[in-house]
Amino acid sequence: MKKVLKIAALALLGLLVIWTFVFLWKKSKPLVKNYRVEQAQNATIEKKTVATGKVQPRNEILIKPQMSGIISELYKEAGDKVQAGDVIAKIKVIPDMVTLSSAESRLTRANLIFDQSKTNFQRDSLLYKGDVISREEFEKVRLQFRNDREELKSAADNLSLVRDGLTASTASSSNTLIRSTVTGTILDVPIKVGNSVIQSNNFNDGTTIASVADMSDMLFVGKIDETEVGKVSVGMPMQITIGAMQDETLTAELEYVSPKGTEESGAILFEMKAAMKLSPEIFIRAGYSANAEIILYKRENVLTIPESSVEFSGDTAFVYVVTNKEPQEFKRTPVKIGLSDGIKIEVKEGLKENDNIRGNQIIDNK
Repeated sequence: MKKVLKIAALALLGLLVIWTFVFLWKKSKPLVKNYRVEQAQNATIEKKTVATGKVQPRNEILIKPQMSGIISELYKEAGDKVQAGDVIAKIKVIPDMVTLSSAESRLTRANLIFDQSKTNFQRDSLLYKGDVISREEFEKVRLQFRNDREELKSAADNLSLVRDGLTASTASSSNTLIRSTVTGTILDVPIKVGNSVIQSNNFNDGTTIASVADMSDMLFVGKIDETEVGKVSVGMPMQITIGAMQDETLTAELEYVSPKGTEESGAILFEMKAAMKLSPEIFIRAGYSANAEIILYKRENVLTIPESSVEFSGDTAFVYVVTNKEPQEFKRTPVKIGLSDGIKIEVKEGLKENDNIRGNQIIDNK
Protein backbone atom coordinates (compact mmCIF):
# COMPACT_ATOMS: atom_id res chain seq x y z
CA MET A 1 0.00 0.00 0.00
CA LYS A 2 2.84 2.34 0.88
CA LYS A 3 4.54 1.50 -2.39
CA VAL A 4 1.43 2.55 -4.37
CA LEU A 5 1.20 5.89 -2.54
CA LYS A 6 4.87 6.56 -3.16
CA ILE A 7 4.50 5.89 -6.90
CA ALA A 8 1.41 8.18 -7.07
CA ALA A 9 3.26 10.95 -5.29
CA LEU A 10 6.22 10.69 -7.67
CA ALA A 11 3.89 10.74 -10.70
CA LEU A 12 2.11 13.83 -9.38
CA LEU A 13 5.43 15.54 -8.78
CA GLY A 14 6.54 14.71 -12.31
CA LEU A 15 3.36 16.17 -13.80
CA LEU A 16 3.85 19.34 -11.76
CA VAL A 17 7.41 19.73 -13.01
CA ILE A 18 6.33 19.20 -16.63
CA TRP A 19 3.48 21.77 -16.29
CA THR A 20 5.90 24.26 -14.77
CA PHE A 21 8.31 23.91 -17.69
CA VAL A 22 5.45 24.29 -20.22
CA PHE A 23 4.14 27.40 -18.42
CA LEU A 24 7.58 29.02 -18.30
CA TRP A 25 8.15 28.19 -21.98
CA LYS A 26 4.89 29.86 -23.00
CA LYS A 27 5.67 32.89 -20.86
CA SER A 28 9.05 33.23 -22.50
CA LYS A 29 7.53 33.37 -26.00
CA PRO A 30 6.97 36.92 -27.35
CA LEU A 31 3.30 38.12 -27.24
CA VAL A 32 1.79 38.34 -30.70
CA LYS A 33 -0.54 41.35 -31.13
CA ASN A 34 -3.04 41.64 -33.94
CA TYR A 35 -3.80 45.26 -34.91
CA ARG A 36 -6.73 46.78 -36.68
CA VAL A 37 -5.78 47.55 -40.27
CA GLU A 38 -6.60 51.00 -41.67
CA GLN A 39 -6.64 52.03 -45.31
CA ALA A 40 -5.49 55.28 -46.91
CA GLN A 41 -8.48 56.90 -48.61
CA ASN A 42 -9.24 60.13 -50.48
CA ALA A 43 -11.48 62.42 -48.46
CA THR A 44 -12.18 66.03 -47.51
CA ILE A 45 -10.55 67.48 -44.40
CA GLU A 46 -11.87 70.57 -42.66
CA LYS A 47 -10.18 72.38 -39.80
CA LYS A 48 -12.90 74.03 -37.70
CA THR A 49 -13.21 76.14 -34.61
CA VAL A 50 -16.32 76.71 -32.51
CA ALA A 51 -17.53 80.01 -31.04
CA THR A 52 -20.28 80.24 -28.43
CA GLY A 53 -22.73 83.10 -28.22
CA LYS A 54 -26.35 84.05 -28.80
CA VAL A 55 -28.71 85.26 -31.49
CA GLN A 56 -29.96 88.83 -31.38
CA PRO A 57 -31.49 91.41 -33.75
CA ARG A 58 -29.10 93.69 -35.58
CA ASN A 59 -30.96 96.76 -34.32
CA GLU A 60 -33.16 96.82 -31.23
CA ILE A 61 -34.88 100.21 -30.96
CA LEU A 62 -36.06 101.54 -27.59
CA ILE A 63 -39.24 103.61 -27.85
CA LYS A 64 -39.20 106.60 -25.43
CA PRO A 65 -41.93 109.17 -24.59
CA GLN A 66 -41.62 112.82 -25.54
CA MET A 67 -43.43 114.02 -22.43
CA SER A 68 -43.83 112.93 -18.82
CA GLY A 69 -47.06 111.55 -17.42
CA ILE A 70 -48.92 108.35 -16.59
CA ILE A 71 -49.66 105.50 -18.99
CA SER A 72 -53.42 105.59 -19.53
CA GLU A 73 -53.71 102.97 -22.31
CA LEU A 74 -51.60 100.23 -23.86
CA TYR A 75 -52.47 99.13 -27.40
CA LYS A 76 -49.69 96.60 -28.05
CA GLU A 77 -47.94 93.78 -26.24
CA ALA A 78 -44.73 91.77 -26.67
CA GLY A 79 -44.82 89.68 -29.84
CA ASP A 80 -47.06 92.03 -31.82
CA LYS A 81 -45.86 93.21 -35.21
CA VAL A 82 -45.95 96.98 -35.78
CA GLN A 83 -45.42 99.39 -38.63
CA ALA A 84 -43.55 102.65 -38.24
CA GLY A 85 -46.08 105.15 -36.86
CA ASP A 86 -48.35 102.63 -35.13
CA VAL A 87 -49.57 103.78 -31.70
CA ILE A 88 -48.21 101.64 -28.85
CA ALA A 89 -49.47 103.53 -25.81
CA LYS A 90 -51.16 106.71 -24.65
CA ILE A 91 -49.99 109.05 -21.88
CA LYS A 92 -52.18 111.06 -19.54
CA VAL A 93 -50.47 114.32 -18.66
CA ILE A 94 -50.29 115.30 -14.99
CA PRO A 95 -49.91 119.10 -15.12
CA ASP A 96 -47.79 121.19 -12.81
CA MET A 97 -50.20 123.23 -10.62
CA VAL A 98 -48.26 126.49 -10.99
CA THR A 99 -48.13 126.18 -14.76
CA LEU A 100 -51.81 125.17 -14.89
CA SER A 101 -52.83 128.16 -12.79
CA SER A 102 -50.83 130.50 -15.02
CA ALA A 103 -52.43 129.05 -18.17
CA GLU A 104 -55.93 129.43 -16.71
CA SER A 105 -55.20 133.02 -15.71
CA ARG A 106 -53.91 133.81 -19.20
CA LEU A 107 -57.09 132.41 -20.76
CA THR A 108 -59.27 134.49 -18.43
CA ARG A 109 -57.40 137.69 -19.32
CA ALA A 110 -57.56 136.87 -23.02
CA ASN A 111 -61.32 136.38 -22.74
CA LEU A 112 -61.80 139.76 -21.06
CA ILE A 113 -59.64 141.56 -23.63
CA PHE A 114 -61.36 139.77 -26.53
CA ASP A 115 -64.84 140.68 -25.23
CA GLN A 116 -63.83 144.34 -25.05
CA SER A 117 -62.17 144.23 -28.46
CA LYS A 118 -65.26 142.57 -29.96
CA THR A 119 -67.52 145.26 -28.55
CA ASN A 120 -65.27 148.01 -29.95
CA PHE A 121 -65.14 146.34 -33.36
CA GLN A 122 -68.93 145.96 -33.58
CA ARG A 123 -69.52 149.58 -32.54
CA ASP A 124 -66.91 151.04 -34.89
CA SER A 125 -68.23 148.92 -37.76
CA LEU A 126 -71.56 150.77 -37.46
CA LEU A 127 -69.81 154.13 -37.15
CA TYR A 128 -67.67 153.42 -40.22
CA LYS A 129 -70.73 152.46 -42.28
CA GLY A 130 -72.34 155.78 -41.23
CA ASP A 131 -69.20 157.72 -42.25
CA VAL A 132 -68.74 158.86 -38.65
CA ILE A 133 -65.13 157.61 -38.36
CA SER A 134 -62.42 157.36 -40.95
CA ARG A 135 -61.29 154.15 -42.66
CA GLU A 136 -57.92 154.38 -40.93
CA GLU A 137 -59.48 154.42 -37.47
CA PHE A 138 -61.75 151.47 -38.36
CA GLU A 139 -58.85 149.37 -39.67
CA LYS A 140 -56.93 149.90 -36.42
CA VAL A 141 -59.88 148.62 -34.41
CA ARG A 142 -60.36 145.66 -36.75
CA LEU A 143 -56.66 144.73 -36.50
CA GLN A 144 -56.81 144.86 -32.71
CA PHE A 145 -59.93 142.67 -32.74
CA ARG A 146 -58.19 140.03 -34.89
CA ASN A 147 -55.07 140.08 -32.71
CA ASP A 148 -57.12 139.62 -29.56
CA ARG A 149 -59.05 136.76 -31.16
CA GLU A 150 -55.81 134.94 -32.00
CA GLU A 151 -54.50 135.54 -28.49
CA LEU A 152 -57.68 134.00 -27.05
CA LYS A 153 -57.21 130.91 -29.27
CA SER A 154 -53.55 130.67 -28.30
CA ALA A 155 -54.39 130.92 -24.59
CA ALA A 156 -57.04 128.19 -24.95
CA ASP A 157 -54.56 125.89 -26.79
CA ASN A 158 -51.91 126.57 -24.17
CA LEU A 159 -54.29 125.56 -21.36
CA SER A 160 -55.27 122.41 -23.26
CA LEU A 161 -51.62 121.48 -23.73
CA VAL A 162 -50.78 122.05 -20.07
CA ARG A 163 -53.84 120.20 -18.80
CA ASP A 164 -54.29 117.41 -21.40
CA GLY A 165 -51.11 117.39 -23.48
CA LEU A 166 -52.95 118.08 -26.75
CA THR A 167 -55.10 120.55 -28.61
CA ALA A 168 -57.99 120.07 -30.99
CA SER A 169 -55.73 120.78 -33.99
CA THR A 170 -52.90 118.44 -32.87
CA ALA A 171 -54.89 115.57 -31.36
CA SER A 172 -53.91 113.08 -34.08
CA SER A 173 -50.18 113.81 -33.80
CA SER A 174 -49.98 114.60 -30.10
CA ASN A 175 -46.95 113.61 -28.02
CA THR A 176 -49.37 111.83 -25.69
CA LEU A 177 -49.56 109.06 -28.32
CA ILE A 178 -46.42 106.92 -28.19
CA ARG A 179 -45.70 105.60 -31.68
CA SER A 180 -43.27 103.04 -33.02
CA THR A 181 -40.44 104.67 -34.93
CA VAL A 182 -39.59 101.50 -36.92
CA THR A 183 -41.30 98.51 -38.51
CA GLY A 184 -40.73 95.21 -36.72
CA THR A 185 -41.74 93.01 -33.80
CA ILE A 186 -42.24 94.25 -30.24
CA LEU A 187 -39.75 92.36 -28.06
CA ASP A 188 -40.72 93.82 -24.70
CA VAL A 189 -43.19 96.24 -23.12
CA PRO A 190 -41.71 96.88 -19.65
CA ILE A 191 -44.45 99.28 -18.46
CA LYS A 192 -48.08 98.83 -17.41
CA VAL A 193 -51.16 101.03 -17.36
CA GLY A 194 -50.78 103.41 -14.42
CA ASN A 195 -46.98 103.57 -14.51
CA SER A 196 -45.38 107.00 -14.40
CA VAL A 197 -43.03 107.72 -17.30
CA ILE A 198 -40.39 110.37 -17.87
CA GLN A 199 -39.74 112.05 -21.17
CA SER A 200 -36.46 111.61 -23.03
CA ASN A 201 -34.26 114.72 -22.94
CA ASN A 202 -30.65 115.84 -22.75
CA PHE A 203 -30.36 114.97 -19.07
CA ASN A 204 -31.86 111.46 -18.90
CA ASP A 205 -32.71 108.62 -21.26
CA GLY A 206 -36.36 108.59 -20.29
CA THR A 207 -38.60 105.61 -19.59
CA THR A 208 -38.62 102.81 -22.14
CA ILE A 209 -42.15 102.19 -23.39
CA ALA A 210 -41.26 99.28 -25.68
CA SER A 211 -38.37 97.73 -27.60
CA VAL A 212 -38.88 96.97 -31.30
CA ALA A 213 -36.65 95.03 -33.72
CA ASP A 214 -36.69 93.63 -37.24
CA MET A 215 -36.62 89.86 -36.59
CA SER A 216 -35.70 89.08 -40.18
CA ASP A 217 -32.28 90.72 -39.74
CA MET A 218 -30.55 88.65 -37.06
CA LEU A 219 -26.94 88.40 -35.93
CA PHE A 220 -24.94 85.70 -34.22
CA VAL A 221 -22.93 87.49 -31.53
CA GLY A 222 -20.26 85.39 -29.88
CA LYS A 223 -16.69 85.26 -28.68
CA ILE A 224 -13.63 83.50 -30.02
CA ASP A 225 -10.39 82.62 -28.23
CA GLU A 226 -7.21 84.54 -28.94
CA THR A 227 -5.53 81.36 -30.23
CA GLU A 228 -8.06 81.21 -33.09
CA VAL A 229 -8.87 84.87 -33.77
CA GLY A 230 -5.88 85.30 -36.08
CA LYS A 231 -7.20 82.55 -38.35
CA VAL A 232 -10.59 84.11 -39.02
CA SER A 233 -11.44 86.97 -41.34
CA VAL A 234 -14.50 88.91 -42.43
CA GLY A 235 -16.53 87.06 -45.05
CA MET A 236 -15.86 83.54 -43.76
CA PRO A 237 -18.91 81.20 -43.89
CA MET A 238 -20.27 79.81 -40.63
CA GLN A 239 -22.70 77.10 -39.56
CA ILE A 240 -24.99 78.16 -36.69
CA THR A 241 -26.55 75.60 -34.36
CA ILE A 242 -29.20 76.91 -31.96
CA GLY A 243 -29.73 75.05 -28.70
CA ALA A 244 -33.53 75.40 -28.85
CA MET A 245 -33.66 74.24 -32.49
CA GLN A 246 -31.55 71.10 -32.59
CA ASP A 247 -32.84 70.01 -36.00
CA GLU A 248 -31.93 73.29 -37.72
CA THR A 249 -28.49 74.31 -38.98
CA LEU A 250 -28.35 77.86 -40.27
CA THR A 251 -25.74 79.57 -42.40
CA ALA A 252 -24.13 82.90 -41.62
CA GLU A 253 -21.31 85.12 -42.83
CA LEU A 254 -18.75 86.66 -40.52
CA GLU A 255 -18.92 90.44 -40.77
CA TYR A 256 -17.11 91.77 -37.69
CA VAL A 257 -14.27 90.77 -35.36
CA SER A 258 -13.46 93.09 -32.47
CA PRO A 259 -9.99 94.68 -32.57
CA LYS A 260 -9.85 94.51 -28.76
CA GLY A 261 -10.08 91.45 -26.54
CA THR A 262 -11.52 91.11 -23.06
CA GLU A 263 -10.34 88.82 -20.28
CA GLU A 264 -12.83 86.27 -19.00
CA SER A 265 -11.87 83.54 -16.51
CA GLY A 266 -8.22 83.95 -17.40
CA ALA A 267 -8.75 83.70 -21.18
CA ILE A 268 -8.61 86.52 -23.74
CA LEU A 269 -11.73 86.52 -25.91
CA PHE A 270 -12.67 88.64 -28.92
CA GLU A 271 -16.24 89.55 -29.86
CA MET A 272 -17.45 88.52 -33.30
CA LYS A 273 -20.67 89.11 -35.26
CA ALA A 274 -22.09 87.21 -38.20
CA ALA A 275 -25.11 88.01 -40.38
CA MET A 276 -27.51 85.06 -40.39
CA LYS A 277 -29.34 83.94 -43.52
CA LEU A 278 -32.93 83.14 -42.57
CA SER A 279 -35.74 81.71 -44.67
CA PRO A 280 -39.20 83.28 -44.19
CA GLU A 281 -40.66 80.14 -42.57
CA ILE A 282 -38.06 80.08 -39.77
CA PHE A 283 -38.80 82.20 -36.71
CA ILE A 284 -35.94 82.77 -34.28
CA ARG A 285 -36.43 84.40 -30.91
CA ALA A 286 -33.98 87.00 -29.70
CA GLY A 287 -31.60 85.73 -27.05
CA TYR A 288 -31.34 82.08 -28.15
CA SER A 289 -27.99 80.54 -27.18
CA ALA A 290 -26.06 79.24 -30.18
CA ASN A 291 -22.78 77.77 -31.37
CA ALA A 292 -21.00 78.76 -34.56
CA GLU A 293 -18.68 76.46 -36.49
CA ILE A 294 -16.12 78.29 -38.60
CA ILE A 295 -14.16 76.44 -41.27
CA LEU A 296 -10.59 77.72 -40.95
CA TYR A 297 -9.00 75.49 -43.59
CA LYS A 298 -10.35 72.98 -46.06
CA ARG A 299 -8.74 70.33 -48.31
CA GLU A 300 -10.87 68.42 -50.80
CA ASN A 301 -10.09 65.00 -52.31
CA VAL A 302 -6.79 64.50 -50.48
CA LEU A 303 -5.22 61.26 -49.22
CA THR A 304 -6.08 60.73 -45.55
CA ILE A 305 -5.46 58.23 -42.77
CA PRO A 306 -6.54 58.15 -39.10
CA GLU A 307 -4.36 60.58 -37.16
CA SER A 308 -4.04 58.05 -34.31
CA SER A 309 -2.07 55.72 -36.60
CA VAL A 310 0.76 58.24 -37.03
CA GLU A 311 3.85 58.14 -34.82
CA PHE A 312 6.27 61.01 -34.40
CA SER A 313 10.00 61.00 -33.81
CA GLY A 314 11.44 64.47 -33.69
CA ASP A 315 10.25 66.31 -36.77
CA THR A 316 9.49 63.13 -38.71
CA ALA A 317 6.16 61.28 -38.91
CA PHE A 318 5.96 57.50 -39.43
CA VAL A 319 3.30 54.90 -40.16
CA TYR A 320 3.51 51.10 -40.24
CA VAL A 321 2.62 49.78 -43.67
CA VAL A 322 1.21 46.24 -43.78
CA THR A 323 3.59 43.91 -45.64
CA ASN A 324 1.92 40.63 -44.61
CA LYS A 325 -1.59 40.05 -43.34
CA GLU A 326 -1.24 36.66 -41.59
CA PRO A 327 0.81 36.68 -39.52
CA GLN A 328 0.79 40.47 -39.47
CA GLU A 329 4.02 42.11 -40.53
CA PHE A 330 4.67 45.83 -40.86
CA LYS A 331 7.26 48.17 -42.30
CA ARG A 332 7.98 51.48 -40.56
CA THR A 333 7.59 54.10 -43.28
CA PRO A 334 8.20 57.88 -43.06
CA VAL A 335 5.41 60.10 -44.39
CA LYS A 336 4.87 63.79 -45.00
CA ILE A 337 1.66 64.98 -43.38
CA GLY A 338 -0.54 68.03 -43.88
CA LEU A 339 -3.85 69.31 -42.51
CA SER A 340 -5.59 67.53 -39.64
CA ASP A 341 -9.12 67.79 -38.31
CA GLY A 342 -8.31 65.89 -35.13
CA ILE A 343 -9.57 62.56 -36.51
CA LYS A 344 -8.16 62.32 -40.03
CA ILE A 345 -4.85 63.68 -41.23
CA GLU A 346 -3.67 64.50 -44.74
CA VAL A 347 -0.76 62.49 -46.18
CA LYS A 348 1.20 64.41 -48.79
CA GLU A 349 3.98 61.89 -49.42
CA GLY A 350 4.88 58.31 -48.46
CA LEU A 351 1.56 56.54 -49.14
CA LYS A 352 -0.83 55.99 -52.00
CA GLU A 353 -4.55 55.35 -52.10
CA ASN A 354 -5.72 51.98 -50.67
CA ASP A 355 -2.41 51.30 -48.89
CA ASN A 356 -3.01 49.33 -45.69
CA ILE A 357 -1.41 50.57 -42.48
CA ARG A 358 -1.42 49.52 -38.85
CA GLY A 359 -3.97 51.22 -36.67
CA ASN A 360 -3.53 51.89 -32.98
CA GLN A 361 -6.32 49.51 -31.90
CA ILE A 362 -5.33 45.99 -30.86
CA ILE A 363 -7.88 43.35 -31.95
CA ASP A 364 -6.51 40.43 -29.91
CA ASN A 365 -3.35 39.02 -28.33
CA LYS A 366 -1.91 35.60 -29.12
